Amino acid sequence: MSASLPSNSCYHCGSFILPGDSYELDLGGISRQFCCAGCMAIAQTIHGEGLEVFYARRAQSSDKPAAYLASNEIPASLAPYDDPSLLCRYTRPSGEDGNLETTLRLEKIRCAACVWLCEQHLRRIPGVKDVQINYVSQKVKAEFSPEQTSLARLLFEVERIGYEAWPFEPSLSIEKSKKERRQLLTRLGVAMLGMMQVMMYAWPSYVGDSDITAEYDLLLGWTSWVLTVPVMVYSAGPIFQAAWRSVASFRQTHMLGMDVPIALALALAFCAGTINLATGAGHGYFDSITMFVAFILAARYVELLARQDAQGGAEALAKQLPATCERVSNYPASLQVEIVPVINCNPGEVLRVPPGDVVPADGILIECESALDESLLTGESKPIDKKIGDRVYAGTHNILNPLLMRIDAVGQSTRIAGIASLLDQALQAKPLMVSLAEKWAGYFVGFLLLAAFLSSAIWLYVDPSRAWTVLVSVLVASCPCALSLAVPTAMAAAQGAVTKLGLLIVRGHVLEGLVKATDLVLDKTGTLTMGQPELTEVLIARPEFSRADALSLAASMEAGQKHPLALSLLRAAEADNLLLTTLTEPVSNLLGKGLSSGAYRLGSAAWTGAQQIAQEGQYGQVHLADDKGLIASFLFLDTPRAGVEKLLAAAASRKITVHLVSGDDPATVAWWAHEVGIDHFQGACSPEDKYHYIERLQKEGHFVWAIGDGINDAPLLARADVSIAVGAGAPLATAGADAILTASSLAPLAKSLLLADKTQMIIKENLIWALVYNLLAIPAAMMGWVNPWVAGIGMSLSSLAVTLNAWRLRKA
Repeated sequence: MSASLPSNSCYHCGSFILPGDSYELDLGGISRQFCCAGCMAIAQTIHGEGLEVFYARRAQSSDKPAAYLASNEIPASLAPYDDPSLLCRYTRPSGEDGNLETTLRLEKIRCAACVWLCEQHLRRIPGVKDVQINYVSQKVKAEFSPEQTSLARLLFEVERIGYEAWPFEPSLSIEKSKKERRQLLTRLGVAMLGMMQVMMYAWPSYVGDSDITAEYDLLLGWTSWVLTVPVMVYSAGPIFQAAWRSVASFRQTHMLGMDVPIALALALAFCAGTINLATGAGHGYFDSITMFVAFILAARYVELLARQDAQGGAEALAKQLPATCERVSNYPASLQVEIVPVINCNPGEVLRVPPGDVVPADGILIECESALDESLLTGESKPIDKKIGDRVYAGTHNILNPLLMRIDAVGQSTRIAGIASLLDQALQAKPLMVSLAEKWAGYFVGFLLLAAFLSSAIWLYVDPSRAWTVLVSVLVASCPCALSLAVPTAMAAAQGAVTKLGLLIVRGHVLEGLVKATDLVLDKTGTLTMGQPELTEVLIARPEFSRADALSLAASMEAGQKHPLALSLLRAAEADNLLLTTLTEPVSNLLGKGLSSGAYRLGSAAWTGAQQIAQEGQYGQVHLADDKGLIASFLFLDTPRAGVEKLLAAAASRKITVHLVSGDDPATVAWWAHEVGIDHFQGACSPEDKYHYIERLQKEGHFVWAIGDGINDAPLLARADVSIAVGAGAPLATAGADAILTASSLAPLAKSLLLADKTQMIIKENLIWALVYNLLAIPAAMMGWVNPWVAGIGMSLSSLAVTLNAWRLRKA
C-alpha cells in the first residue's frame, strides 16, 4: 500500500496527513507515517502479529488473473481477515447461535442486476444465514456461522463474480469515497474536453460550410475519431465493464443492467461512425458519442454525490470518536494522565475528558460534575447536566468542567456504535417499493433492447440509411436509470432526514407504513407522559407552617432517596432555592409506610393519619406529620412528554384515530385521555390485553402504528404494522421496534409523518416522470424524430431530474 500512496498519506487508513499532525513509526525496517496514534497502534499490532499482508491486500489491483478467480482456495492475500485479531475488529456477535455479523463495502455495482447477483451468490455459500445489499449505500450486511464459513471466504466469493468488497471501516470508506469522486470527475473532464473539441470540428457540417475541401473534411473526421477514442476507452470504460458483467451473469440473474443498452448504443455508434469515415459515406456520430458520454457521466456524478450524502450518517457518527484520550493510570493515588490510543483502553480504566473534548467511551462519571452536549445521540440541543454516578456516552461533547469517568463500554459495545449499526441496518432494509422498482427496471431493459432492434429492422425495409440512427437513438433515448433511481434515492434521502430529526429507522417499511396508518396506539407512562412526577400542589394543614417550611422539611427527610416522588420533592426545593432543614434525628425508612426522623413522619396517608385526597390523574401523594398531627400534603402529577400536541395535531390532520392503551388504573388513563384530547382509551391493560387490542383493530381492516417504551410494550410493538420505541425505554421494546425515537420529544414523529407523505409524493413524481419520459422518448426515437445526441441529452437530464428531486428531501 505504501508504494501507491503519496508521502503525505497515512500508512494505515490512507487519509491525508495535516501539517504538524504526523506520527512516525519504524515497521519492518521502513519508516511509516500515520495521521493519528490510533492508526499507528493498529498498524503496530498488525505487523507485530505477522499480518502485514493485510496492507498488500488493500493495494492490489482490481483486475484479478483468471487462475486467481478459478481456484476455490482462499488466496493468501485474504487469509489475514480470518485471524482473530482482525476478525473481532470487523465482525460482531449476532443472535444466540454463535453467528457473526459483518458490514462490507461493495464496489462496481451499478444496478438491480448487480445487487441480485451478489445477494444470490453469497446466499449459496454454506454457513451464510442472511445477506442484505443496498444499492444506495453500497453496503452488504451479512450474517454467517464462523464454524461453516469465514470473512475471508465472503470477500473472495464477491471477487470471483467480478466485484470488489472490503470490511467497512469509516476512515477507509471516506478515502474510497473521495477516490471514487475524483475518478468519476476525471472521466467526466476527459469526456467534456473531447465533446467540446469534436463539436467544434463538426460545426462546419452543421452550418453547411461549402468552402471546406474534401481533404480538410476528412482530416477533421479522423481528428474527431482520435479524440473520441479516449472518451470511449477511458471515460466510458466502466460502462462497458458493467455491461459485460451483466451479460455474463444473465444466466443467473435473468436480468440485464441499465448499462447494457448504453454500452450497446455507444459501441454501435462508434463502429458505424468509423465505417462511414473509412468508406467516406454517412455520418460520423462522434459528436453524438462524446456529448452523450459527457452528459451521462455528469448525471452519474450528481447521483454519486447524492448517494454518498445519503450513506454518510453512520460514517459521520463513527468519525465523532477521538483517536486518542487522556488515561489516568494510577487513579485515585495520582491524577497524572497519559495520552493513549482509545483502542488500547479497557473497561474499568479511568479517563479524564477536558472541556471541549469528545467523550471517547461509555462510562460512569466519578469526579467533577459537568454539562454534556448529547444532541448527536438524542437530538436534544440543550446541554445535559451530569452529576456523580450519571452515565456519559461516547461521541458526546464535554462543555463545562474537566471530568473523570470510569469506562464500562468501548468500541462496538458503545451506544454510538449501536446507533451506527442501526443506521446501517436501516439502509440495508429493502422496502417493497424499492424491490418492485428494481424488478421492473430489469424487465424494462429487456423490453428496450427488443424495441430498439425491432424498430431498426422495420427501418431497414422503409429507409435503410436511417436504420442505424434509429437503433442508436432508441437505445440512448430510453432511461432505465431514472426508473432504477426513482425509489432508492428518495428513500435514502428521507431516511437521512428523519435520522437528523432524532428517529432511527431500523426496518425499511416504516415510511411506507406511516403513509398507510389509520390508527395510532399510544402507551401512557414513558410515552405519552415522561413517567417523572412533578410536585403540583402543597396543601398546608396548620397555619404555623408556610409552604417553604413544609417543603424544606420534607426535602430534608428525602435527601439521598431515589424514589421518583423523593426526587420530585428535591427538585422542587432546589427550584425554590430552599435551604434544607437540619434534622436532629437520623432518617429511618419504613418499608411500605415512609420515612421518620424523630417526631416527623413523611409517607402514606394511613401511616401519617391523614385523609387520602382525591384528585384525577395524579401520580401520587405523600403527607408530612408530627406528634401534633398533619402538617402538609404534597400532590404529584406526571408530566406530559414534549411534542405530544404536535404529534396529535399531525395525526388529526391525517385523520388517524388515536388510542391510549395503558396498564395504569382506568380513572387515571381516562383523565389523561381527556387532558390531551384522545377519544379512544382503555386502562388496566395487561401486555396481552394491549396485543389483543391491536389485533382487533387489524381484523377490522385498520393499519396500526404503535408507540411504546416498556418491556410490557414489547408484544404491542411486535403486533403493530409499524412500531416505534422511545429510545430511553427498555432494550427488549427497542429490539422489537421498527424505529427508535432517540429524541426526548415526540415532535420528530409529527415531522416524520409529514416527511413520509412528502417522500411518497416525490417517489410518485419520480416514477411518473420516468414513465412519461420513456413513453414519449422511445416512440419518438422509433419514428426517427430524435437524433442520437438529442436523445443522449434527454436521457441524462431524465436521470438528473430524478436524483435532484429526491435530493430535496434532505432539506425537510
